[in-house]
Amino acid sequence: MRLLLVEDDSRIARFVAKGLREQAYAVDAVTTGEEALYQAEINTYDLIILDVMIPGRDGFAVCRELRKTGQRVPILMLTARDAVEDRITGLDQGADDYLTKPFEFRELLARLRALLRRSGELRPAQIIVADLVLDTAAQTVSRAGQNIPLTAKEYALIEFLARNAGRVVGRAEIAEHVWDESFDAFSNLIEVYVNRLRRKIDGGAEMPLLHTRRGAGYVLGDSSQAPEGEPQSPGSARSSRGKPAPPARKSHA
Repeated sequence: MRLLLVEDDSRIARFVAKGLREQAYAVDAVTTGEEALYQAEINTYDLIILDVMIPGRDGFAVCRELRKTGQRVPILMLTARDAVEDRITGLDQGADDYLTKPFEFRELLARLRALLRRSGELRPAQIIVADLVLDTAAQTVSRAGQNIPLTAKEYALIEFLARNAGRVVGRAEIAEHVWDESFDAFSNLIEVYVNRLRRKIDGGAEMPLLHTRRGAGYVLGDSSQAPEGEPQSPGSARSSRGKPAPPARKSHA
């Protein structure tokens, strides 16, 4: 999940961004309303955290402009002002939720999860692909009942692939949702992480789940969802060799 954080207080911005990245979110951070509108125009975000009191256009104006341009991304507004009128104004401008500073980081995470559940893409508590199970709240992964230790970025990548199970996902789409704006499109970082995941998830398994579609991207799924022409797993190949070949069809011409 990729988030845009709009906060001009550098101390708060560093604290929130660091905490979110530790929770496997990709975060772009900006400090002004103009920067926020620009980033929202050129990138696709799953959620925006928007402070009210920012330089240039304030959070209310940014929220209003985003909705005016048709952006449906969930928006959580932050403010140091606890007046009811401020909360009403933010919600009327199109915000989905409001959080007053100072706040507990755990509450911020809970509100983010709630907003993402309400958005067009429902976030289930568990994602199951064959015998692979992801617990999205605890951010843990297991296969065939065995826990698989992953880094935050590895988890973010496997969760994104699992949410799109059975569909080929390209590099550009992965970079857009799993990495932030500092990602170098010419690097092989995605391939490196995919290979790490393949070793951890498919290593020693009879049936591989993480497949590569050459020139297109990656797909997570069982053998019935693997791209055409992809080599079978060793177990599948042995099974195929063990079966007798079908009798040749006679020609009656």
